[in-house]
Amino acid sequence: MADKSLTGISEEEAQEFHGIFTQSMTGFIGVAVFAHILAWLWRPWL
Repeated sequence: MADKSLTGISEEEAQEFHGIFTQSMTGFIGVAVFAHILAWLWRPWL
């Protein structure tokens, strides 16, 4: 239990979570950008 932080996860678990979170966030931003491009092509707002 000495290798646990205040969050209760180890360094390895934290790095694994960070990797998954980073990939998920990148994917979400990619989908959002693609959706905005499609919306812009359909009805430009500027």
